[in-house]
This record gives sequence, structure tokens and C-alpha cells, in this order.
Amino acid sequence: MGLPHYLAKAVDDIAVIARAQGLDFFDTVFEEVNYRQMNELASYEGFSTRYPHWRFGMTYEQMKKSYAYGLHKIYEMVINNDPTYAYLLEGNSLVDQKLVIAHVYAHSDFFKNNLFFAHTNRKMVDEMANHAVRVRRHMEKLGRARVEEFLDACLSINNLIDIQYPYQEEMQAKRERAQTAARSDDEGVEERIVRFRSKDYMESFVNPETFIEQQRDRLVKKDAEARKRFPARPVRDVMWFLLENAPLQRWQQDILELIREEAYYFAPQGQTKILNEGWAAYWHSRIMTEKVLDASEIVDFADHHSQTVAPHPRQLNPYKLGLDLLRDIRERWDAGRFGKAYDECQDQHRKANWDRRLGLGMEKLFEVRKTHNDVTFLDEFLTEDFVWRSKYYLFGLNKRTDTYEILTRNFKPIKEQILASITNFGQPVIHVVDANHENRGELLLEHRFDGQPLRKDYAVDVLKHLVHLWGRPVSIRTQLDEKNVHWSFDGKEFTEGV
Repeated sequence: MGLPHYLAKAVDDIAVIARAQGLDFFDTVFEEVNYRQMNELASYEGFSTRYPHWRFGMTYEQMKKSYAYGLHKIYEMVINNDPTYAYLLEGNSLVDQKLVIAHVYAHSDFFKNNLFFAHTNRKMVDEMANHAVRVRRHMEKLGRARVEEFLDACLSINNLIDIQYPYQEEMQAKRERAQTAARSDDEGVEERIVRFRSKDYMESFVNPETFIEQQRDRLVKKDAEARKRFPARPVRDVMWFLLENAPLQRWQQDILELIREEAYYFAPQGQTKILNEGWAAYWHSRIMTEKVLDASEIVDFADHHSQTVAPHPRQLNPYKLGLDLLRDIRERWDAGRFGKAYDECQDQHRKANWDRRLGLGMEKLFEVRKTHNDVTFLDEFLTEDFVWRSKYYLFGLNKRTDTYEILTRNFKPIKEQILASITNFGQPVIHVVDANHENRGELLLEHRFDGQPLRKDYAVDVLKHLVHLWGRPVSIRTQLDEKNVHWSFDGKEFTEGV
């Protein structure tokens, strides 16, 4: 079903304006849906067809009740795909629809050009439908309850992936092939022995045989130890490790593989939430105020835009932080407020009025859009001056007074806290360190503790699901209350040790 004429015209007009501003986006297909359809799409994470699972229905019921009580309203939904698919909420005012259209084009530009989305499947709408067909076939053969139980286990670990894997896959493969070749025979050991350069007549003095033999013995011993360890090095992609090594049936491998594929598809969205939403907010405000709105629409736009970028109590609003920081970057690079000379300037009056009129702001914004994720974006551009002007602070529990209050306004702990909250998109980093722990086939995981402890109730549930996948006891090492702890589940009983 096509869009109403007035919306179709707005879509075409804003596309021309956005491209003239420098945005480079996929062809975009818009569809207008009612609030029930929008909630259904949102519960399916934006896709119209997904595999059957109870969590989608649960999410839909939550959204339906939240909408009915006026607690939320979804204005738009946009899919990273080529072409990009976007949905507009039926009944919104024309001002809101124009805002959303501009917002969507900026998202599509980000999906197409940001390096962290480069590896994602650009035909994921079709792939999601294929996944649904595969799961339904397994359910027809094996029964819905059995397959859904296995889906529960897979979904419990869909955050245990290596978000760096897509960007180092080829290099890692080459390294592993080289190591395999090096360990295949004695010649591999010989190739890794270090020999200092020397003239032929000095060889026995520069590289004495005892020195060479010591290296040879050390490398042989190291290779033997590596063969005993499995895996030889900690593996962060737990889902991949299970796919390769767990005693799974073919249908189970198929389901775990498709869940892992979807996890990697969604990962860049978690890595770029602040920058992506800030980029879209920046461009919808620029396009609307400069090119689209007439005088009668300004107030409505300002009202709705301000709601989008308003500060949230006790948490960061990614729209506001991303938008404000992008505007700050443009101002700084237009004025030349960067580089060694600016950073080392001690004259505060001169620094406050620094303006070299370089006009590099827009160029810098497009560079940031292309090369950064949230962690690198904030690490590089979140400055002390920006934090001070934005009036950011850390809010938390004062253990001495047992009350919640502002803990500090100092720049360093504020930045550290923000970066910690978005590293690995706020998820714990877990590695497989031993697949034969204590020589009994137990899978041992290790949590890279970063100051944020694991929730014990979550960990217990995940261990139970991992036992379902691994078929043997599973345990994890972590820290709790400044002590090392070891949680284990053997299929029947949960135990805790040190």
C-alpha cells in the first residue's frame, strides 16, 4: 500500500534536500502503519517476519500496555538494509512526519557509510525471513516446545560474541594458519628460532649452539603445552566456540548459527547508539529548520524536537549527548580550536575567543560519522570544557550518609563512568578459557572484571542454558565483593566456591 500523496511528496522533497546537504543514503522505502502494527514491528526489532518465539509476544504486550497508558509512543522505525525500510506512524501531524523522514535519511546515511556497519548483511530483511522458515521447519519436525527451549538457551548467550571479530577475521585466520604450519613439524620450530645477523666466520660466536638449543627446547615445550590447552588462548566469541565444539545435533547447530548471525548484525547498533542517534538528530534539525519548515510549523517542531533531546533524569539521553557533541565538534573545527597550539595555550581569554576561521567543521563531521563508534567518539571528543558547559555530574549512593546525591563534577571520573557504561555496549566480557577443566570435560569461562559485578541470578540462568548447549558442567570465574568467586552448574545443582 502506497503512501498518501502529501507524505509521498514530503519523502521525495526531503530526499532531494538531504542529498544536497551531502548525505549519501540507500534507497529508502517508507510505509505508514497504525500503532498496533508499529508495536508489532518494534517487538520484532523492526522486521516484519521473525521466527516464532514467546519473547516477541511478551515484548508486544509490554509495548501495547505502555502505549495504552501513555508511557511511550514510537514515531519511527528504520531498518539497516539496502534498500532501507522505514515506517511512519499513522495519525501523526505532518510536522512530525517530516521530522521523522529527515531523521530516517540520516540513519540510512549512517548505516551505509559508518565502518562498523560495513560487514553487516544489507539484505537482512530477506535473511530474517529465511531464518523464520528454517526455525519453523525444525518445529514441524521436532515439536515447538523442544525447539523453543533450545532457542531460549541460544538467546541467553547472544551477547557473548566478540564485537571485534568482524574487523579482524582475516588477520586472525592468517595468524592461526601460520601458527598451525609453524607447529606442524621441527622445521616450524627452526623457523621461529631467533638468530642474530652475523658474518659466516662469526656465526658460532654470535649464535652459539647452546643459545640455539635453549630456544629450540623452549619452543618445543611451549608448543606441547599449547596442544594440551584447549583452547590454546581465551576465546571471546562463546557462541562460535560452542558451534565448533559442543556436541550439537545438526538442527541445533543451524539454530545457534542463525542466532549468532543476528547477534552480529545487531551489534553495530549497540556500538553506535549515541553517535548514530546524534547524527540523525543533527541532520533532522538542520534540514527542518533551514529547508523544510514554514513559519506556521516552527513552534510545533521546536516542541517535539525538544522532547527528543531533553535531558533524562539519572541517565544520559543518547540523542542529546550525540547531538550536542557533534555541534561542539563542528564549532571547534570551524574555529580551529584543536591541535597542539590550542591545547598548549595558557591564555584563557585568548582561548575563549580563538577563531582561525578554518571552516573545517562539516568535513570533520563526515569523517567522524565514517570512522567512529561510541567509545572512540566519546574518548576523543568528550572534553573537559564540554562536560563543564553541559553541567554533567556523577549521581549515586553516598555510603556514608546512605543517600543518593551528586558524587562529583570532576571531568575524569565522569568520562570514565560514561566510557565504562558503553564499552562492549554495556555487556560483560566473557571468555572461554578451558574446555576440559579439571580433566572432566567441564567448560570454564572467565569474566573480565571491570568494576561492574555480574548479577548472580542472571549468571545462574545462563549457566543452566550453557549446560544445555555444552552437555557437561559449566562454570565461570568472576569477582564479587572484592573477592574471586567460582560459580558452577552441573546440570542439577548450582555451587559457589573461591
